[in-house]
This record gives sequence, C-alpha cells and structure tokens, in this order.
Amino acid sequence: MIRLLPRISSGLLLLAVLAGCQSNDRPATPAAAEAPQHVTDDLGHQLTIPAHPRRIMSLAASMTEMLYAVADTATIVARTQVCDYPRAVLRKRVINSYPLDLEGLVALHPDVVFTTEGITSQDDIARLEKLGVPVYCQRYTKVTDILRGLNDLGRLLGRPAQAQKLTDSLAAELKTLEQRPRPTATRPRVLAITWQDPIYVYGENTLFTDRIRLAGGQNAVTEHFAQPYPALTREYILKLNPDVLIGGSFGKLDSTFFKTYPELKRIKAYQTRRIYGITGDLMERPSPRVAESVRELQGLLRTP
Repeated sequence: MIRLLPRISSGLLLLAVLAGCQSNDRPATPAAAEAPQHVTDDLGHQLTIPAHPRRIMSLAASMTEMLYAVADTATIVARTQVCDYPRAVLRKRVINSYPLDLEGLVALHPDVVFTTEGITSQDDIARLEKLGVPVYCQRYTKVTDILRGLNDLGRLLGRPAQAQKLTDSLAAELKTLEQRPRPTATRPRVLAITWQDPIYVYGENTLFTDRIRLAGGQNAVTEHFAQPYPALTREYILKLNPDVLIGGSFGKLDSTFFKTYPELKRIKAYQTRRIYGITGDLMERPSPRVAESVRELQGLLRTP
C-alpha cells in the first residue's frame, strides 16, 4: 500500500533544505573548537595562545626554519635580521632581534612568538608578555629534541600531520646515518671551536655532542662545564689532543689560529692535517636540516 505524504509548499520545502544544510556545515561544538590553548613551553612557562594562530613569527633563525617546515607560511608575518633560510623568508618584513624592536614587533599583533633557549633574553620575553604577546620557547639537548620540537609546533599550529611526516622522514634518515659502518673501530675525538681569542668551543652539553656521535665521532670535550660553550686554555687543549679540529680550513687556521697559538701545532689534528671548515648554519642551528648537518660531519670524519 502506498501512503500519501501531506503536501508541503515549495517555500517551506526550500527553508527546510537550507536549514538542514546550515546545521550540517556548522561545527557541532563551536565554542569548544575555538577554545584557546593553554600550554607550557620547554622552559616551564605557561601561556595561552589561540586555537588556530594566524599571525606568528620567530626570534631565532633556527626556529624560523622550523616554522617554514611545519607552519602555513602565509601566517609568518616577519623575520629577524639573521633569518636567511629558506630563501622565501627574505621576502618577509624584518624585525630586529638584538636589540629587540619591541615597538615594531608589537605593531604586527602576532598571536604567538616562537624562540629558542639562549637566543631571546628572559627580560625581553617578560616585556613581550607584559604587552600581551605570548612567547613560546623550545630547548634542545639531543637531536631527538629537534624532532620533538617540530611535532610540538605542528600540534600548536594545527598541522600535526605535516610535522609527523617530516619527523618520520628525518628519524629514518638519521638512523641510516648512525648505522653506517665506521672506517675505524674507535671514534675520533673532535674539538669544534666557535671563537679564536679567547678559544671558545662546543662543550659537552651542546647539540654538537649528539650530532658528532651520530656521525661516528665523539666530542673531545667530555667534562661538563657550566657554560655550554666554554673558553679553554691552551694547556687544556693540549691535554685533550683532539684527532680532528673543526673551525676552518687547514690553511685558514694555520695562518690565524695556529699563528696565535703555535704551541697547539703539537695536537694530533694539526700533525695529521685533519682540520676542517664546516657550514656555519648547519652547525649552529637546531633546525630541520639536522640530518644534513650530521651527514656533513660524517663526511669530514671519513676524510683521511
């Protein structure tokens, strides 16, 4: 038996269809979906940021690289004077990070500013937060912290899938590099200098230690200093007697560093001419190019 439906006017029918479409398109719980994020950064600072940040920037060159790898780049409103990678960042407005251009930064109305430990002073962070600009800081002690940091950014910026895809690829590449057979059974002891007068080096408590381990070597500095980049005496370096020295080509350092400190020509690295320059940005920045930096170090260690 066929049941006859009551007649509905075309006007009422159209209203019913439109109402159904609107209810389907509307989020089930709009208030919850737009609720701000209450988060704690790597330094223990608690801050509140929008559910979907639309205006962001970084005060560290390494963090800018992280944002370009994970964020919607249209949301990045500025860069600092030292942010130069990737090249697309050069099109962004420049906000001076040292000394910090507070007025220029605040005028951009960022939803959140990202930085890394040791780059932005706690005083500057406090000033920004007092002016209503939340600052999220990351800390890295191991290479895996860089991958964790990328995933954290992905979650904060609503792009977890993009971040996870990147970190999975980086983790696989780093594992391949770490498992690559080493030319010798012993790991060469590597001293990496950052400044010549006085002699500052990459300490044991820096990312360099983990990077050189993944590359097949070891940091010649095994003592844990209070400063991550300690100043070493010539006597201390002679005692370390590193197998490899990083900080510039043999010719460059022979005419500068070893001219200033001729007694250091007694170290094994000088005697065997295992003295190398390295790409500064790769060495200095905890960035998505971390696998590239480990690969470069590994190539130097394999150079006879």
